[in-house]
Amino acid sequence: MPDDRLQKDLLRGSLDLMVLSVLAEGSTYGYGIQKRIAAVSGGAVRVQAGTLYPLLHRLEADGAVRCRWDRAGGRARKWYELTAAGRRRLRDQASQWEQHAATIRQLLEAALPGRPSTSS
Repeated sequence: MPDDRLQKDLLRGSLDLMVLSVLAEGSTYGYGIQKRIAAVSGGAVRVQAGTLYPLLHRLEADGAVRCRWDRAGGRARKWYELTAAGRRRLRDQASQWEQHAATIRQLLEAALPGRPSTSS
């Protein structure tokens, strides 16, 4: 059984990057972000609304995301999209994440010889 605390820490450390990545694909509303992350992770990552919406509000306050209301279909939905600052933030965070992941990969390869490598 995986360590739930480790899973929560990993999610907390990568959720901004996940949300920014989804929004880089195009504007969407909160539930769309939740569905996309769940789909890409094969259901392993399920972001609760109580976690997602405060994060979106913070990203909006930071200028990384802007929002607009739309009443298409009779139901009001708040749509989110990346700003230019959000795209820069995504690039910066992606670069940091890739460097971090490469370091962990190298350490694991040294610690667990013979383990199948995922690097290309």
